[in-house]
Amino acid sequence: MARTADDTNGRRRRRPRNGPTSEATARADEGSDSGASTGPVAETRWLNGDELAAWLANSAIMISLPAALDARMQREAQLTFFEYMVLSVLSEQPDRTMQMSALAAQTAASLSRLSHVVGRLEKRELLARKRIPGSGRRTTATLTEAGYDVVVAAAPGHVAAVREYLIDDLEPHELAALRRIGAAVDAAIKREQPDASSAASPSPEAPTIHSGPRRTAD
Repeated sequence: MARTADDTNGRRRRRPRNGPTSEATARADEGSDSGASTGPVAETRWLNGDELAAWLANSAIMISLPAALDARMQREAQLTFFEYMVLSVLSEQPDRTMQMSALAAQTAASLSRLSHVVGRLEKRELLARKRIPGSGRRTTATLTEAGYDVVVAAAPGHVAAVREYLIDDLEPHELAALRRIGAAVDAAIKREQPDASSAASPSPEAPTIHSGPRRTAD
């Protein structure tokens, strides 16, 4: 439960669960509670001004950019951004088929979330699921011809949105820095994740955000 403190009117106000980010904010917040312990503050590596500014700027990429891409994708292609990712990843496979566990890893999603979305796409006949014979509950997802047509039609709009919202406003050296930052963050997150089988894990060079479908000869 979030902590509370008395305000000047005798009412109780709630503290945010995640607490402050910067040391200055933490000290100001600490001063509002007389007798509060200073131990946790002394042990925390608080963000300095430059670090806090970088973190807040990056929050726009994490929060605002996916929301903008999702809204545009739904408006232009009647797909959510995640649905597009699922279809796009499948379209890049030589046989347009992938095991569900590997697809979940490639799209950075839980199996439960992926199963829900795949079920929705299956009802629209954009993909089909098939059980793999043998022990375990292994299932594949295959992109249908209708699904391939949908992702091919949606890809140009997706790429245009990515360029408009991110790529075209950056200089080449900024794009290189952004690529290094993304790789470093991805590596840090994967260090905290439990080991997964090679079949369920994407290769180190495999992206989790895809620009468009693999074009194959008819």
